[in-house]
Amino acid sequence: MEMAEILDQNAVRFAVGASSKKRLLQDISEHAESTYGLKSDEIFSALQARENLGTTGVGRGVAIPHARFESLDSIVGLFYRLEKPVNFDSMDRQPVDLIFTLLAPANDSPEHLKALAMVSRTLRNEENCKTLRANNDPATLFSILTELTTSKAA
Repeated sequence: MEMAEILDQNAVRFAVGASSKKRLLQDISEHAESTYGLKSDEIFSALQARENLGTTGVGRGVAIPHARFESLDSIVGLFYRLEKPVNFDSMDRQPVDLIFTLLAPANDSPEHLKALAMVSRTLRNEENCKTLRANNDPATLFSILTELTTSKAA
């Protein structure tokens, strides 16, 4: 699996004004609606429910919120790089500035797990994160993400 299979170029953002985890999840949900045609209220509810089970803030400034939906037939992603990190109740108590959201079909466990593993592997690498943090242009961020996973797959 490669990043370009799940991430649309329009699903990448450099966000300036996220004030809280809740507001960020709302913005991500609205962005998913405009990019993928999904219902923002359903996305927000599912992402919030997942966060209530335990944080998806994995540490070192990275969060990977994710949820499953009956209305989806393929995995889609959204990536945000925040200008100012927000508190995400992360495991290491550090605020997050790199957020990759995965939205998956309800019945697609193997592919969902593969996508989570790919995103986690990509964002666990400190050099990758450093490169992403050094850029604020969405097209550049998209290129970086897709090139990172393409070069790893080759």
